[in-house]
Amino acid sequence: MTLLIIAYLGGALTILSPCILPILPFVFARAGQPFVRSTLPMLAGMALTFAAVATLAAVGGAWAIRANEYGRLAAIVLLGLFGLSLISPRIATALSRPVVDLGNNLLNAAGAQRTTANVRSSFVLGIATGLLWAPCAGPILGLVLTGAALKGANLQTTFLLLAYGAGAATSLAVALFAGGKIFARMRQSLGVSERIRQFAGVAVLAGVAAIEFGLDTGLLARLSYASTGSFEQVLLEKLHPKSSAPQTEVAGNGAMKVATDATRPFHSNLPIEGSAPSLDGAVTWLNSQPLTSAELRGKVVLVDFWTYSCINCIRTIPYVRAWAEKYKDQGLVVIGVHAPEFAFEKNVDNVRKAIADFQINYPVAIDNDYRIWRAFENNYWPAHYLIDAKGQIRYRHFGEGNYRQTEQAIQDLLREAGSDMAESSLVVPDAKGAEASPDLGHIRSGETYVGYSQATGFVSPEGLKADTAADYSIANPGLNQWGLTGTWTVGPEQATLNKAGGGITYRFSARDLHLVLGPSADGKPIRFQVTVDGKAPGANHGSDIDADGNGTVTTTKLYQLVRQSSDVTARNFEIRFFDPGVQAYAFTFG
Repeated sequence: MTLLIIAYLGGALTILSPCILPILPFVFARAGQPFVRSTLPMLAGMALTFAAVATLAAVGGAWAIRANEYGRLAAIVLLGLFGLSLISPRIATALSRPVVDLGNNLLNAAGAQRTTANVRSSFVLGIATGLLWAPCAGPILGLVLTGAALKGANLQTTFLLLAYGAGAATSLAVALFAGGKIFARMRQSLGVSERIRQFAGVAVLAGVAAIEFGLDTGLLARLSYASTGSFEQVLLEKLHPKSSAPQTEVAGNGAMKVATDATRPFHSNLPIEGSAPSLDGAVTWLNSQPLTSAELRGKVVLVDFWTYSCINCIRTIPYVRAWAEKYKDQGLVVIGVHAPEFAFEKNVDNVRKAIADFQINYPVAIDNDYRIWRAFENNYWPAHYLIDAKGQIRYRHFGEGNYRQTEQAIQDLLREAGSDMAESSLVVPDAKGAEASPDLGHIRSGETYVGYSQATGFVSPEGLKADTAADYSIANPGLNQWGLTGTWTVGPEQATLNKAGGGITYRFSARDLHLVLGPSADGKPIRFQVTVDGKAPGANHGSDIDADGNGTVTTTKLYQLVRQSSDVTARNFEIRFFDPGVQAYAFTFG
């Protein structure tokens, strides 16, 4: 229910987003018409179509995206005719008979010739509007679409998208109600209804042109990031916090004490949260044969959900690795469940290399189909679940941090299982490079995706062009803004460089800057050079480049490119690639 409320409120906030501007003329063409028979069918058609298309795009793959493109083209033609018919009925009558009939239906729905609106044509107009509507992807829509992609087709996905569409429809209805009263007064006082109708037709054509030229997902999306993203983030933090689970209890200091009565077994005060799900469903296992619940009975099990290019996961690895080593003889079994975020993370060879680079020796289940993820009803990277010797979940924690409480819970459950280990200090890993803890006091930049499905802050003046090679440029981005230079093809997950010499510029404020990069499709290494404020990084270089900024992309992973060694302040980051084919996925900071 909380997620439904968040989705609804996120949709309602779209009225504040510039990305709504291209479809406003279609909606305001209903001003002054009966709400039930004209406005409501149009808004319902828009919300239902958006939910259906977004669900298919999230879970249906490339075929659904192609089908939606055909629908967008048909909608652009249909709404273009609608705009022309509003401007001049003579233009409509000059068209061929089938098109004239359709144009007249839409014209009647807009109230140009009848006082009674046509429900059916209003609904058709709503469907066309829903096919064209591309809401700016803020934190709330990003949460909904990510969950849809991970959990697959299900009723929750559809209901969340319907709630988002209903929120947008509600705010548009309120705006339309206010606009209708203004238009009615103008008609009564000025007698300019014909001019208003023609103006609406021009506005409709302008909206169609804006959508056709990509302004709804380019320039307007960049404006929207600043206008609504902060509101949505506040909603998420208030109603759906990601960093921890409210119902989780952690082992306190009292739970760490060994029972003074040696005749009575020790019992932890950690709550019993239900039986642990099965670990069946992994496509393969690394570092181990598949482990079953029966084999793990009698052991304390730490299940760590992670993905190898996630910076939050990378920073927890030193602790998980240290716990696995320290407590393996006491009965602890650590199992990493690798659930990919990007497509390249489904490549088992990529995961195998990452495990070797991170020096992970404990078993790792490759959960490419998210079957274990769904069984645990998990939603986060990283996520830690502690299972006791009886197979019951006793503790969970989401995100980084809480290392002290998590280790105390491990010790607690080991003692409950019969371990007689002596009390010892908690682990303090010597983490280096990207594994080092973040400088939270100085982070003013957040995770930024490069692929168009979740891209934010993009300010190249050419606008982001999806799935087509295009030339880009960038001048002076503001804080947390970025752009491309050279010829790139931007896909839903990543941008691919078509010609050598291209680059990426980002103005950020944080101690560390990381960028997930991959080599060309043929696996050839990609040489690159980084500058900070136009100069070689020197002492501010990250662990994956030298002081002159030189580095090489050899495998698809997260690369640490900047670590500010002195005062942390806003900097201009630029990376230039000397070879074509590099793939850029996401920026993260620490």
